[in-house]
Order: sequence, then C-alpha cells, then structure tokens
Amino acid sequence: MSDVTDAVRPDLSIDQQVALRTAATRLAREFDGTYNTETIERFLASSYDQFATGSTIPNYLPLLAERFARQRLQALARVEGLHSDGRPVVLFLCTHNAGRSQMALGFLTHLAGETVVAWSGGSEPGHEVNRAAIAAMAERGIDISGEYPKPWTDEVVRAADVVVTMGCGDACPVFPGTRYENWELDDPAGQDVDGVRPIRDEIERRVRRLLDDLQKVENA
Repeated sequence: MSDVTDAVRPDLSIDQQVALRTAATRLAREFDGTYNTETIERFLASSYDQFATGSTIPNYLPLLAERFARQRLQALARVEGLHSDGRPVVLFLCTHNAGRSQMALGFLTHLAGETVVAWSGGSEPGHEVNRAAIAAMAERGIDISGEYPKPWTDEVVRAADVVVTMGCGDACPVFPGTRYENWELDDPAGQDVDGVRPIRDEIERRVRRLLDDLQKVENA
C-alpha cells in the first residue's frame, strides 16, 4: 500500500501518520474486492481534508476521516450497484449537523435497529454536536455523544432512498428519483435542555411516522 499521508498533508505528526496508515489498512481489508487501494486512499485523504481546516483536536482527525471515508465508500458501493442489502437508506440534512439531524439520526437508529441505514450531514458543519441535544437525547436513553458534524457528499446523497431536510434551504442537494421531505423545526442552537425538549419530541414523532411509511412501502 502506498503512503496515504503523502496524499493528505505534509505537516502531520508521527502519530497522525501512523493512525492514517492504520485506517487505510482497515478500510482496504473491509472493502477488499470492492474498491482498490488507490480509491480507498483517495477517499480517506479527501475525508481527512474535510475536517482538517476546522478541527481543534488534530489527534482525533484520523478517526473522523476513517469513519467518514467508510460511510462514503459504503454509499458509493450502493450507488454503483456493488452492494445492496435491501435496507432503505435515510439521510438527515440540516445546516450544522449538530442538533436536529443528529437527534433524528439517534431516534431512527434506536427505533429501527439494523432494518434501516441512517446517515446525516450538514451544509455548514459545526465543530461539535450540540450539548443540550446530547443531554435531551440522553433523557430518552439514546447516546449521540459519539456522533460528529460532517458535510454531505454527492455519493452519500445519491445513495439515499429518503432525504429529510431541516433548515438547510437552497443549500440542500436535490437529485431526481430520490424521495425528499422537509421538516420545519426550530433550531436548537443556543438553547438549553428545556428549550430542546419540544424539538426533540417533535423529531421523535416525525421519525416514527417516517418509519411507519417505510414499513408500509416494504410490505406493499
């Protein structure tokens, strides 16, 4: 395997270089037979660059890059017909991918388990998930503290069967043949837990309704 760090940044620490090489090895093993080394390293490098400019935690970047590259490669495999497990893919999009879309992701993952693939993204990703949203979801026994704001990419949007937009306006991408829903929801940014709870509860109602709709389509 070539050195993926050559394709990223020359100023990486030794620890970051080792972490990226290890990530590339893991991804190559996971996608063996689907994508070659060059494709995997290209996605890993571009995923790293997505976070490198805004992150204040450099040592965390290789892990973020690996997680995001994995999702993008999974999405690409679906788009190109190289992988299909029959599960619908739902993508939640908002502006910062720090509150509404993360809560929706948490509810869908919690309620649907392994029956639905859930992703999220933002048009202007923030630096961390809203702490009040994390606390509000924890009250429901759902932990979203391990999530992270991320952008969306074409392959992720194209792989989705349903795209739910929440306040990203004209920035939200539109592709033919994809089901779109726009959820008008208050923005939890700057609110405390008391202010986030009503937003959380409305998101839960809408996620449950969406799951019911997906179940009806599957049984039709």
